[in-house]
Amino acid sequence: MPVLTRLIPSPLVVDIRAGALDDLAGVLADQRISSSGKLAIAISGGSGALLRERLAPALPGASWYEVDGGTLDDAIKLADRMKSGHYDAVVGLGGGKIIDCAKFAAARIGLPLVAVATNLSHDGLCSPVATLDNDAGRGSYGVPNPIAVVIDLDVIREAPVRFVRSGIGDALSNISAVADWELSNRETGEQIDGLAAAMARQAGEAVLRHPGGVGDDGFLQVLAEGLVLTGISMSVAGDSRPASGACHEINHAFDLLFPKRAASHGEQCGLAAAFAMRLRGAHEESEHMAEVLHRHGLPVLPEEIGFTVDEFVQVVEFAPKTRPGRYTILEHLDLSTDAIRDAYADYAKAVSQAISG
Repeated sequence: MPVLTRLIPSPLVVDIRAGALDDLAGVLADQRISSSGKLAIAISGGSGALLRERLAPALPGASWYEVDGGTLDDAIKLADRMKSGHYDAVVGLGGGKIIDCAKFAAARIGLPLVAVATNLSHDGLCSPVATLDNDAGRGSYGVPNPIAVVIDLDVIREAPVRFVRSGIGDALSNISAVADWELSNRETGEQIDGLAAAMARQAGEAVLRHPGGVGDDGFLQVLAEGLVLTGISMSVAGDSRPASGACHEINHAFDLLFPKRAASHGEQCGLAAAFAMRLRGAHEESEHMAEVLHRHGLPVLPEEIGFTVDEFVQVVEFAPKTRPGRYTILEHLDLSTDAIRDAYADYAKAVSQAISG
């Protein structure tokens, strides 16, 4: 008997709306994730304290754990502190660092993870990966997908707008990442998961084509849904391929070469995606992406985040070393230093005209 369908690893609950946080206890009880209310909740020491004050009365059975940062040591310490309790689930309540620490800790002690995002800075909130700083720099650790994702749009609006902008750049970079995946399929025979590619691409396209802005509920809903879908696409594919191509290689190169000067993840990924689209000859798509990034207040030129042309050329030249074995437009073209400089000059001229016109 042939297998005619497949199971897709995805959250049991995805609740994205204004006011969602106020119903957290009810959602977890209704879905039998935690009918007893015995939860281990990881929060930051800053904004997390205010959320704890707000939520604690509705979650009397919860234990609260402050997380210092986003390192592997922080995640291990969190797991060690939580393992003595008898909890139904772990809740990561905060930004990317808190959720990644909670993901790792939950996996380490064998409990399901509920991701409650307080900002939309990147697509990791629903991915099967925890990105944590370690002694060697930064590592990606495989973890189970969250069993539930809760995003309160009222809370998202209260966060600094730079977090929303970062999420926009990360979502738009899906378009370039999927194009790299298709390139690798043609050139190297790498297998594509069509469902994962479709989910990631459509998430990026929805954000690209939405007319709204960072303060609109409708736009925030589409962005949040897009980031969740991107995370699920990575689960479907089994790795980060649907959302990580030349755009993320360039992002990693910024982080490694200039760790104290690097901009946000999404700013770097969005700029890199627009540049990578130009490299592959998708000129109209590159200019349109740059126009949308610019409209939302994101950089489209490295000078806008404090890097010189020479430094950007250095970043692009180093980028393929960040993901050995991954084939993207950078590996395909294998550009010399002078060729990268020429390509950037062409890109900068084109996008400058696009955003000024």
